[in-house]
Amino acid sequence: MARAIISVSDKTGIVEFARGLQEAGWQILSTGGTSRTLRDAGLQVTDVSDVTHHPEMMDGRVKTLHPAIHAGILARRDTVEDLRALGSQGYELVDLVVVNLYPFEQAARRNAPVAEAIEQIDIGGPSLLRAAAKNHAYVYVVVDPADYARVLEAIRHTGGDDALRQDLARKVF
Repeated sequence: MARAIISVSDKTGIVEFARGLQEAGWQILSTGGTSRTLRDAGLQVTDVSDVTHHPEMMDGRVKTLHPAIHAGILARRDTVEDLRALGSQGYELVDLVVVNLYPFEQAARRNAPVAEAIEQIDIGGPSLLRAAAKNHAYVYVVVDPADYARVLEAIRHTGGDDALRQDLARKVF
């Protein structure tokens, strides 16, 4: 079963996108508020903490920074050693990463107090995005809700689209 990690600050269109993934047979992994949003919409969601076997910590500051997540994203599907290493740890592949970052720029623009602005500095999100973009030969990476329809179309009708994955990775970088 293909797996997607979805962790978004901007929830625009995310329920419909996730529903499309589930209808296509994908498993959805998620975190915090995104997980709640998807569950409230009646979708089946696996919490990232169920995959990492570690709870979200420090008010959500630490949740996706774990080898069980990043190894699944970074594994090269054509490299036996990568797949063997993944399997030896009981980790599974991740085929799609959907992340948009905390709204730090908005907090800075409105001159939020420093302590509040600091909490809008995303750490796990950029790590997920860069890992997926680095491995775009195998992993879709979506940072922009405007791309949800293109990704669903590719998944439903072609099973994969190298040019689209490359275009999406360009957006991340």
